[in-house]
Amino acid sequence: MIAAVAVNVLLTVAQIIGGVVSGSLSLIADALHNLNDAASLALALFARKIGRRPADKLMTFGYGRAEVVAALINLTTLIIVGLYLVYEAVSRFINPQPIDGWIVIWVAGIALVIDVATAVLVHAGSKNSLNIKAAFLHNVSDALASLGVIVAGVLILLYDLYVADLIITLVISAYVLWQGFSLLPKTIRILMGATPDDLEYDRIVAAVAAVSGVKSLHHVHVWSLDEHTRSLEAHIVPDTGSIAAFEETKTRIRAMLKTDFTIAHATLEPCTGGADSDPASVRAHAGKNHDHSHSHGDEA
Repeated sequence: MIAAVAVNVLLTVAQIIGGVVSGSLSLIADALHNLNDAASLALALFARKIGRRPADKLMTFGYGRAEVVAALINLTTLIIVGLYLVYEAVSRFINPQPIDGWIVIWVAGIALVIDVATAVLVHAGSKNSLNIKAAFLHNVSDALASLGVIVAGVLILLYDLYVADLIITLVISAYVLWQGFSLLPKTIRILMGATPDDLEYDRIVAAVAAVSGVKSLHHVHVWSLDEHTRSLEAHIVPDTGSIAAFEETKTRIRAMLKTDFTIAHATLEPCTGGADSDPASVRAHAGKNHDHSHSHGDEA
């Protein structure tokens, strides 16, 4: 990861110098994308170190969402860069400038080699992290962008087709924006405490209600603590008043949640009377004013 950051920073400097000297906007566009990749890798690495810290009195849930916050920052920056590149491409189309095709080809060729090498370095850590996976995909897209810049340089040399540089810039910009906007919703949903994308809320409620020992349930909440950890809390109305029986019911519920929904952490509170598991009572905590007048047992 550190090596990948260093290589991308050096590549960014080389591409910016080459873009300024040659007059190629697509080369500068690729440089800005690489700079964003370097920043993304650095921020992801920093966030991962923070995310591994244990829970404390300040962060009782732990620091796992540090990587999600880093992803939000990286994606927002990526979108800003993409919009800026579109603006520059339109401005350059209105006021065209000469471009040195050979400089474009040589610098983009070096970038292509480095992008592929960086992708190889990052690939090992991309399997279990949204941040690092996004960074890996960025590097792959950078390699494709560098290949596109080389094509633009060849077209300029052979046919004086300067508009090719602007077209490649717009293609890179479109891909950057697509990448940013496609990953942003998932990141925001995690930070907002939404139900994970691959889980169906009603199916979870029905599965818990079907467990032996459950009469009804309400105040059900399902969310992601971080990218990999899911949690659930619910008020359970048992079909018996026995604490020992409820402990057995909790064990069955937790086993089912872990097996069927990959929910490893569940807080289940016994309620000795009150609501049935209809939609209104199941989602009762959605409102600002909660009625807790029914009696609860000890939180478990």
